[in-house]
Amino acid sequence: MPKQKNNSKTSKSEKEDKKKNTSLRLSVKTLKALKMQAIEDDTSVQKIIEDLVETYLKKHRKDTNAPS
Repeated sequence: MPKQKNNSKTSKSEKEDKKKNTSLRLSVKTLKALKMQAIEDDTSVQKIIEDLVETYLKKHRKDTNAPS
């Protein structure tokens, strides 16, 4: 039996909260250090990576709007 689409409307904030999986290859040493830092900072590796990527994207969006 085919899956039925969910016809319920989702709010904008629910759409923004949806996440997709990706994979990332890091050296064992780097991943271990990242996990240890996440524990020290009481956060997660996922949150650290997401924050770093968002900061990177914001910086580069500003660069593309700068005058030539």
